[in-house]
Amino acid sequence: MIKVLVTGVGGPTPRSFVRAIKWFGKELANDFDFIGVDCNRLAYGLYDKELFSKSFVVPRADNENYWKAINKIIDENDIDGAVILPELEVIEWAKNATDKLDKKIKLHLPDPALAAEIVNKHTLHQLLKDSGLVPKYYLINPLHFSYTGLSEKVGEIFWVRSTEGSSGLGSLKIENKKSLEQWITINPGVTEFIASEFLPGRNMACKLLYFNGKLLSTACAERVNYIMAKVAPSGITGNTSFGRLLNEPDLVAMSVKAIESIAAKLNTSLNGIFTVDYKEDGLGIPKITEINIRHVAFTSSIAAGGANLPLDTFKAMFLEDSAILETTHYQFDEGMIFLRDVDGYPIVMNEKDLLS
Repeated sequence: MIKVLVTGVGGPTPRSFVRAIKWFGKELANDFDFIGVDCNRLAYGLYDKELFSKSFVVPRADNENYWKAINKIIDENDIDGAVILPELEVIEWAKNATDKLDKKIKLHLPDPALAAEIVNKHTLHQLLKDSGLVPKYYLINPLHFSYTGLSEKVGEIFWVRSTEGSSGLGSLKIENKKSLEQWITINPGVTEFIASEFLPGRNMACKLLYFNGKLLSTACAERVNYIMAKVAPSGITGNTSFGRLLNEPDLVAMSVKAIESIAAKLNTSLNGIFTVDYKEDGLGIPKITEINIRHVAFTSSIAAGGANLPLDTFKAMFLEDSAILETTHYQFDEGMIFLRDVDGYPIVMNEKDLLS
């Protein structure tokens, strides 16, 4: 039995990763024992015994006692490897795991320099500004900005959001100066916004799994509806309730071009999971809006459809020599969709079979 530490289990994404292994891992589904940790003692995942055999409360990743707690858990539970998913922890582990772990364990993390650059949406846009892959954009200092200059740069209708964070943090469609001023006022915790041209088309994601510089797997999906969308002014919560499984080789090619060009600019290697998010413009041309350095919440849903990237990750980490693995570009039957709830078993079906 391979023992795996999973961080941030209060969030849906780490639990989705574990479910992809346990529910859709086939002959390997029972080969792993998961130990969960979270900084919130009320975190749902800490008490989900179907997913985690043991659970522990730990300090936040930026707390001085974090690594002491992590090392204690690794030592006392004979941990073989770890899955790190919240972005704060991904960056912390990428920077410090080599020096701060008492025991060497299996990890799958991005280069820390690359991770630090692409988690900031403005920095990401700067890295890709001459590629034609990103929309028009503008950095907003909430304490000092010119709305006229802003609208001249990105258009009279634009999208605004926090430069860092997930789940649509600080996101809203802006159509006038008053709306922007009010939005900034009610989001005092956001110290930096990015405005970008409004993109009305499909919201898509392309997942790229790299292991030691080699592209192992790719898969694409479309986000259509969101869980609890009505509670978010933008209608986006980061948790997809209805999505489509896509076959988009051009999207894969664009994603590979983007991430590999960034790695070349930063002189870094590629390792880890990257979820490249797109929105289509009025002509149907996809533009990159952000790149996540982690899996996303619908990971187990696409695993149910046959694209099990968590399982591919574990095969590379624990079971096989990644150098002999061929790149898999996952393809789905035409018309396949997924329906999901936060903690429910994902449903994969053909869209034509939806009830009328």
